Amino acid sequence: MVAHALTFASNDAESWLASLAPVYSESQREGLRRALNWLADHSAGVRADTGADLAEHSLGTAAILAGMRFDADTVTAALLCGLPDAALAKDVLIKTFGAPLTLLVEGAAKLTRMDRLLTELAAEGGQSEALRQMLLAMTDDIRVVLIKLAERTQALRELASQDEPLRRKIAGDVRELYAPLANRLGVWQLKWELEDLSCRYLEPDTYRQIAKSLDERRLDREWYIEQVIKQLADALEADGISGFTVNGRPKHISSILAKMRKKRLSFDEVYDVRALRVQMRDVKDCFHALGLVHSLWQPIPGQFDDYISRPKGNGYKSLHTAVVGPENKALEVQLRTFDMHQEAELGVAAHWRYKEGGKSQGDAIQDKIAWLRQILAWKQEIGEGEDQGEGHELAQHFRNELFQDEVFVLTPQGKVVALTAGATPLDFAYAVHTELGHRCRGAKLDGSLVPLDTALKTGQRVEILTVKQGGPSRDWLNPHLGVLKSTRARAKVRQWFKQQDHDTHVQEGRALLDRELHRLNLNNVNLDKLAARLKFPSLDELCAALGRGDLGSGTLDRALHEEFIPAPEKPLVSASKRRADAGGVLVEGEPGLLTQMAGCCKPVPHDPIIGYITQGHGITIHRADCPMVRHLPEDKQARLLAADWGDQDSEVFAVDVELTARDRSGLLKDVGELFSQEKINVVRVNTLSQDDMARMEFTLEVRDISQLTRFLARVGQVRGVHSARRK
Repeated sequence: MVAHALTFASNDAESWLASLAPVYSESQREGLRRALNWLADHSAGVRADTGADLAEHSLGTAAILAGMRFDADTVTAALLCGLPDAALAKDVLIKTFGAPLTLLVEGAAKLTRMDRLLTELAAEGGQSEALRQMLLAMTDDIRVVLIKLAERTQALRELASQDEPLRRKIAGDVRELYAPLANRLGVWQLKWELEDLSCRYLEPDTYRQIAKSLDERRLDREWYIEQVIKQLADALEADGISGFTVNGRPKHISSILAKMRKKRLSFDEVYDVRALRVQMRDVKDCFHALGLVHSLWQPIPGQFDDYISRPKGNGYKSLHTAVVGPENKALEVQLRTFDMHQEAELGVAAHWRYKEGGKSQGDAIQDKIAWLRQILAWKQEIGEGEDQGEGHELAQHFRNELFQDEVFVLTPQGKVVALTAGATPLDFAYAVHTELGHRCRGAKLDGSLVPLDTALKTGQRVEILTVKQGGPSRDWLNPHLGVLKSTRARAKVRQWFKQQDHDTHVQEGRALLDRELHRLNLNNVNLDKLAARLKFPSLDELCAALGRGDLGSGTLDRALHEEFIPAPEKPLVSASKRRADAGGVLVEGEPGLLTQMAGCCKPVPHDPIIGYITQGHGITIHRADCPMVRHLPEDKQARLLAADWGDQDSEVFAVDVELTARDRSGLLKDVGELFSQEKINVVRVNTLSQDDMARMEFTLEVRDISQLTRFLARVGQVRGVHSARRK
């Protein structure tokens, strides 16, 4: 059996197994041999998507992972996951390889089967970020993603001899999905090769031009970096600095091209084609080392940045300088402390955030990616013969830790929709389109009918069944039924019912208004003018307020009289009577003067006030802190007169107040009860609800400032009210 199994690449397979002796134990290598046998027995005539023989393709993928020193299970799964479904029968695999490895192989095979769908969706454009998140969320074991990244790297290596259309298709998928994913997860060993080879196939002319501009082979550049690392390290030690690390690598061609395009630079202006990074114990050593670098090599003018004294907006800290290194070649040097490096790699300034254009999902996803990077190091830390149970447990928790609060599902057309965990098909319908949610009557998941309260899972394809006409059910708002989980969807349902009630209230309010007009014998009056006087944006809104009971008949009657029924002339009041006018205001100590309250600030008794002489309209009374008064031109300030409140008797004054509160059933009723208890008449009401928040504006008639203050204090205690203030 063994002799037959390795016929597909016997010499290569045997020599590869022998080379793994320093890394894997004898038992682990025997497991790899069984996987190679299985691969040979079941891959005859099967080709990878690159056209290469599947057995050679899988062996190349496994060799990449073994070279990165991942655990034997990961390498073994890479050998098996590309096989046809018939070769991956679960019960047979468990008997041959055991349950843990079988689960890993199944996960990797599932991702391979999804690859075609993912790349088709990526080609449509605009969904790459959602697809990358969906790919991660579908994965129960992080090693599955690593296997896929290694497999795509092997695919790019095999494309050199293939037709250009195939090269461009696979390279385009890698650039769009997998290279950014490798960057985000911090798998630098694969990231640069995925980016460089994709660039080579997609932009061959540009790639060759940059390669020619470099004027040296990659190995020569790497040798150069090794030499300058040694030179700088020796100089630091000689100067008494200890506890540092120096590392570096030549900048890859795809990175050079990306920087040239992003910053619109010529090749000669890219000074970090070769770069060193020095990590020190403290900030003092960083500046000490900076001086030493500048003494070793000549600084390039204008290429020094001190991000330690002046960190970037995302918190990134480091010293950057560019110098003319050995052989007159530009060299970038970055100096930072170990803590700064940790923050730059794993904190809010993580490298991937600005590498990918700064499009992050916020601090929460940032913390999760940092956690992932720590997991990536776990396999290398577990040596031969050590207990790998802890690492395996960490990998199994990958899904819960990364996207525990999100699911990613597909529309029938293949668009990815992100929803909160526990979301239902009805939540999905409202996320796609409000009208689709209103007309929803059923749903299918992957072609099967399901109840509307079914919790969605990542990767499912959701189809909504609708009626031509109709609306939502009030039962959908019942939290015990669980058909709607998202706040946004519930708000859309509430808004629909509010609109339906609104139309009914408009009709009822119009009937009340018509009866009042008939009683007062008012015909052909401008009702839009009436709505404006009562501070409603339209006649329909005025009628709706009447129908809801928010606008009382007394307020309406008073407004109709004031607007359309002339008031009888009042006899002149003698100033010698020394009593206040209807507003109860004394101007310069004199009562009985023609005064009116300013509509801009609406003063009420006990507010500090001031009078302003108008032309032909008497004296307007403003609050002393009214913006209009404070910004009067100097030539008009002479019209200001001292004013005070006299005897108000039973007079009332209009004042505007604003409430903000969490929108809930019965909120307006609770506020209305306070109006009744405080004996406050409401002249105007305007409410707006959005995203579960309500903003309510009232025009009230109060006797004095104390009544208003008491009301604002009491309404602030109503459940759900966030703020109550006078406008």
